[in-house]
Amino acid sequence: MTNLPFRKAILASIFCVMFAVCVSAQTFTTLANFGGTNGAQPSGPLIQSGDGSFFGTTNSGGTKNLGTIFSVTPTGTLTNIFSFDNSHGASPGGGLALQGNDTLHGTTASGGTSGDGTIYQIRGVTNKVTILHNFAGSDGQSPVGGLVIDVSQSSYGTTSKGGANGQGTIFQLSPTNALTTLYNFCAVTNCTDGSAPVATLVLDATGNLYGTTSTGGAHSAGTVFQLTKKNNKFVTLHSFCSQTNCTDGSAPLAGLVQATNGNLYGTTSTGGANGFGTVFVITSAGALTTLHSFAGTDGKTPSATLVLGTDGNFYGTTAAGGANGFGTAFEITSTGTFSTLHNFTGNDGQSPNGLVQGTDGTFYGTTSAGGANGNGTAFNLATGLAPFVELIPRTQLVGTLITIIGNDLTGANSVTFNGTPATFIIRSSGEVKAMVPFGATTGPVAVTTPTGTLLSNTYFQVIP
Repeated sequence: MTNLPFRKAILASIFCVMFAVCVSAQTFTTLANFGGTNGAQPSGPLIQSGDGSFFGTTNSGGTKNLGTIFSVTPTGTLTNIFSFDNSHGASPGGGLALQGNDTLHGTTASGGTSGDGTIYQIRGVTNKVTILHNFAGSDGQSPVGGLVIDVSQSSYGTTSKGGANGQGTIFQLSPTNALTTLYNFCAVTNCTDGSAPVATLVLDATGNLYGTTSTGGAHSAGTVFQLTKKNNKFVTLHSFCSQTNCTDGSAPLAGLVQATNGNLYGTTSTGGANGFGTVFVITSAGALTTLHSFAGTDGKTPSATLVLGTDGNFYGTTAAGGANGFGTAFEITSTGTFSTLHNFTGNDGQSPNGLVQGTDGTFYGTTSAGGANGNGTAFNLATGLAPFVELIPRTQLVGTLITIIGNDLTGANSVTFNGTPATFIIRSSGEVKAMVPFGATTGPVAVTTPTGTLLSNTYFQVIP
């Protein structure tokens, strides 16, 4: 197997010789420091909107010290959009889901009418927050993970507590805001199906939901599960600590990301060969392979969902460990070649919350502590990856409109779905509306501009 860091070094040397310009493999920049009134302890991943800004949540801070919704631009302008006040919920922690281009959906771990948490939406035009559901214990309690939205505009998520057995639920919220409990954890003896899910679900193109539980399972160390939407069939794919000394990992706190081959990649916060957590891959049939065991010096306690980069590699963070003990950012290939990209120092942040790749190719994220005020930071990490376009949603019916976001799209003169031309409207320099054309097939979306062609970072799944 070719050593990836060595190969990158050789390519960089060739680039330097050919163009007489040398750049470092990655560049880290602190964009903003949270100060309390504009939020504190950011939590969950960021999400990008059509204007190029990134949106996220903080667990505390704001006018009531109950958390905020914020935006941060790629140049570092930080804005507190909304301060939670308990009636709308408190302690938002799972990040946000984008519906269309101007509506964000999220959850709070507490607050609301019963104090058990809420589901809310915020519209970008007015920044008005509306409560879509108040949890009441019996239908779930303390939703810590975020939401995933399907083509029918239904939202899916988990609660870490509550439900019929008090150990958490999987739920669906319809477009009319009717909540249905799809599954109650601890439905089997000794909770061998898992308990306390705390991560955002992933939805595949065929309608299957995948997720993790932080505890429970056959060995009380968490699980990976699948729920088929059409018939609510629940399957435990893997129970952690099934291997000697838990070398397969334990206590997964992060969600999963699906690669183009259908396999799912994730992390465990503990266990592995050294007890500091793992990176793993699991098939939809439940065959799990440990790709990397953290050793402490390269990070420990990975607790944020991985992101699939446009180069086909996975990028993530650890909440602790590394050269300074404050966490790391890392890259890992689908076969397990691992590289540390950044060691946090405390001054530039501590305990990072994962990464998201912006349409400029750069990775963006937050830290839950550290920085100039000790309340966390927003940062970016450039690794030399090229710009691309992102699709909202990534699955849709033929003849319907989708949103395409990117950079410098004003002069776009062509949009194709896997080679099939589509009609489109340019809304702004960062947004194009395109109709899924008849005859289109599943594959990449391409937007041609005067400066070149931008490809989507994921395949678009066409529903006939």
